[in-house]
Amino acid sequence: MMTFDPGFEIIPMYEPLGFVYGKDVFGPSVENRRLDDIRASLIDPTCQGPDIVYSIAMDVGRQQDKKKMIDRHLLYGVVTYAKGTLGKEPVRSQGHIHAISPSCHDSTCEVYEIWSGEAYIYMQETAKDDPGRCFAIHAKKGDVVIVPPRWAHATIVGNIHENLTFGAWCVRDYGFDYEDVRAHHGIAWFPVVEEDRIKFVANPAYQENSLIIKEARHYPEFKIEPGKSIYQQFIEDPDRFLFVSSPQIAKSLWENFEP
Repeated sequence: MMTFDPGFEIIPMYEPLGFVYGKDVFGPSVENRRLDDIRASLIDPTCQGPDIVYSIAMDVGRQQDKKKMIDRHLLYGVVTYAKGTLGKEPVRSQGHIHAISPSCHDSTCEVYEIWSGEAYIYMQETAKDDPGRCFAIHAKKGDVVIVPPRWAHATIVGNIHENLTFGAWCVRDYGFDYEDVRAHHGIAWFPVVEEDRIKFVANPAYQENSLIIKEARHYPEFKIEPGKSIYQQFIEDPDRFLFVSSPQIAKSLWENFEP
């Protein structure tokens, strides 16, 4: 049962994965991502695991907020993940880069907020042979993690015995670029489960590099308030997340950004 209050009425469902929307809440039917969709980016493409890896609903929220979102080119998405493993890896996404959005002519960031379960939000500066700096941010209920523009990233279930559910602010005309991640058969560091603990092993398709594993932090430079849902913060200040749909306004913050 989810105890986190995201700021609007929505209930994650786990059998099957999905969401139930409350009164005056808009949202689409979920799209399911299946194991066969992501095999090529796993450490063992022939592995066994849940058929539906995660379910995603892009563009949800309160009816009275929708125009404010559209005016700011913002979209709120929600995702819930299966428990368990994909072979020796925890359940996870395959990884992607945010494509150039027509509205801002740039790759955009994403602001994650964990609702239930645990996650590692993994990110690397590029998906080229040299991935640059690589981070795995351990996040729990209520934690916020920002992925900057142009970085490759993936979501990893942090506790294989719990479903992971999160919400995220994204640009409205979002798009995903998988090409370079798939060309390297996945992200630069594979998560693997050993005795219920997650560790990371290097993907040999990339140049040798290091991984920084750390806990989620606060983001005062983006005026994000800890202890208050990011949707509620939008309700109170609809312009707070303009840096998501217009990343250029935070250009100085993306330089040498550390999640």
